Amino acid sequence: MDPKTRHALKEGLADASGFVIGSLAAWALSQQLGLDFFAAPDAFGWREMAGLALIALGAGVGKVVARRMIATPPPPSN
Repeated sequence: MDPKTRHALKEGLADASGFVIGSLAAWALSQQLGLDFFAAPDAFGWREMAGLALIALGAGVGKVVARRMIATPPPPSN
């Protein structure tokens, strides 16, 4: 496999897994805090909107963390 293709595949998988894992972790946290986005399907109050914002934040943070985990470390400076 071409190195550029391998790198793109690695980045794509890191993005996708970080997004999903971050979203699920934030959803679990929002449930523990009583901010469940899926709790009341008929009402969208501040609790549901706060839960949705937390899920979105978790997705973004998960993506950034996953990208940083696969990043190559900078060469040591002498």
